[in-house]
Amino acid sequence: MIQATQIRRGMLVKIGDDPHVVLSVTHITPGNKRGMIICNLRNLQTGLSTETRFRSSDRVEETEIEQVEMEYIYFTDDRYFFMNLETYEQLALGADLLGDGVKFLKPNIRVGVEFYEGKPFGIILPKYVNLKVLETQAYIKDATAQAQSKPAKLEGGHVCQVPPFVVVGDVLKISTETGEYVERV
Repeated sequence: MIQATQIRRGMLVKIGDDPHVVLSVTHITPGNKRGMIICNLRNLQTGLSTETRFRSSDRVEETEIEQVEMEYIYFTDDRYFFMNLETYEQLALGADLLGDGVKFLKPNIRVGVEFYEGKPFGIILPKYVNLKVLETQAYIKDATAQAQSKPAKLEGGHVCQVPPFVVVGDVLKISTETGEYVERV
């Protein structure tokens, strides 16, 4: 059992008899009232999402999960295929299970696939990925003294703000946690 204040995005918790994956967590402390934690949870059995409120003193049961290292292979027919590196078995996952992580997937990237009672429920991406710039505006020197940024479309469809010196074809290091530009590789 963990305190509600220790709940983090991506955790698997048990509410009642059903396992839920935590989609988002917001900690609110209004004025002179007690703090509360508002969580968006998705039930793994039914697939329904709900918003649940916890007091800071509430305790929640964290469930045990198994993590298997797999390699992303390819995408076809709205399914993302992963290969177990030990047994070479392939696993197909839908975009609904992967969430925003699909923007960072490219062939041969290694990810952790999380299982609960033998069923996959999500992936853990590496902290950083290298993605190629597909589209961006040309650099135009402005008469400003401050650094400007511009949008760039990367492999996988991810769009982020980049410095003006980045051009089409550059490979960029992107944080998978925030989706922000880190550096040019």
